[in-house]
Amino acid sequence: MAVARLKFLDKSEEDLIHQYSLKSLNEIGVLVRSPAVLKMLGGAGASVDEKTNVAKVPESMVNEAVRKAPKNFKLYSRDGKHDLELPAQTWPYISTTGLAVYIRDIKTGKNRPSTRKDIADIVKVGDALDQIDYLWTTLTATEVPSQAHGLHELWTAFQNTTKHVQGVSVGSAEECRKQIALASLISGGEDNLRKKPIFSVITCPIAPLSFEKGAIEGQVELNKAGIPVVSMSMSLGGMSAPITLGGILLNANTENLASLVISQTANPGAPHIYSSESTPVNMMTGNISYEAVETPLISAGASQMAKRYGLPCLTGGSGAGADEKEPGLWSSFSELSSLALAGMCGTDLAAGAGSIDTAKGASLEQLIIDAYLWEDYRAYMRKFEISERTFALDIVKKVGHGNSFLTNLHTAMNFKKELYFRDKKKMEWEQTLSGRSVPEAKEIALKILKEHKVSVPVDGSVVKKGDEIIKDFEKAHKD
Repeated sequence: MAVARLKFLDKSEEDLIHQYSLKSLNEIGVLVRSPAVLKMLGGAGASVDEKTNVAKVPESMVNEAVRKAPKNFKLYSRDGKHDLELPAQTWPYISTTGLAVYIRDIKTGKNRPSTRKDIADIVKVGDALDQIDYLWTTLTATEVPSQAHGLHELWTAFQNTTKHVQGVSVGSAEECRKQIALASLISGGEDNLRKKPIFSVITCPIAPLSFEKGAIEGQVELNKAGIPVVSMSMSLGGMSAPITLGGILLNANTENLASLVISQTANPGAPHIYSSESTPVNMMTGNISYEAVETPLISAGASQMAKRYGLPCLTGGSGAGADEKEPGLWSSFSELSSLALAGMCGTDLAAGAGSIDTAKGASLEQLIIDAYLWEDYRAYMRKFEISERTFALDIVKKVGHGNSFLTNLHTAMNFKKELYFRDKKKMEWEQTLSGRSVPEAKEIALKILKEHKVSVPVDGSVVKKGDEIIKDFEKAHKD
């Protein structure tokens, strides 16, 4: 089957990035602020300096990690109907945004700090939308103790979707053990969870080339439990990486390889997802620059490097973090075009639907708009059969030179299968950049919130047990 694919880097450029990533790991190394993880790496062959907390990783460890890492696996759902096979065979699977700190209130239109109720609402809307394949926890629960916000977010998401949930908070090894405990309640035990992990977690190196104690120790706990880890490099060119596109790509690739070595040392065969959300820095504000022209090119290059190693990847955004502070079509077009480029270069996963204000906020209306527009964009990456059957030379012979295929039965029998037809209602939004898309999206979201029911509710007794796990964690970490 033919699927639209593009290349940004040629083979020699891929080789060069790989070669210099190995050089960086072996000569510069990575800062690991965890004595336990440093000791683990040293025991596996890294050169460790306990005074500086730097581990220098030889090429042999990288090669071994790449060899051991699984090249395909599933992100499981609670109902078994939304399992995601990695790598993706056509368009990338997309998710919501995260970890926004405010919600645009759908009733008042005003921005306010987000709560667990808002997480439940946006995850529930995502559960109802066919275009959304899995759910990030999306929003920050600002009304709970800060040490436990990640647990509240994950637990709330589990209760409002049957789709795979991807957490975005790793504070410590203990917190990750509690995340595993919460998921085990729903899965029927840790053994079942290991066989079919219903959640995955994003962990972020701190660019350039460093890993914080809590986050990396948490990652190791997840690795040991068989929970897929997404190693997301956020290399900002001009701030935490060289300003050059090559320098950004090199830093992101080096951090991914370092994280992969850690995961495969902790648990050989642990599911690991290569990831980059790297951009040039906005030279006027110092912020991450999702809207930069270079951003999708960086995503495309990172996608290629992941595929070089045979690793599933999350290297594309989807309406993610656009600079617009109000929901609408304008940012969606720009960001979805970027995602299409990254998708055609091979990303398996993407996130960011529903994002506003450079991912600081989220909007239910924007989630609807992003999802509806993505339906059209993903059509470019569906499968096409290229074969003797589709060449249809027998039909060409029957139609004859200079004649029309329009009235031939072959056209009538196949055009609905071969061609994609845009939804006329959604096209009205696209064709006019109509502002009416926002109130219409609002009505759609409100209808979902009123009518949609999660197909497999979490049993009340399980909810109580999960609440107790979080309460115990809060008591142990009370200020």
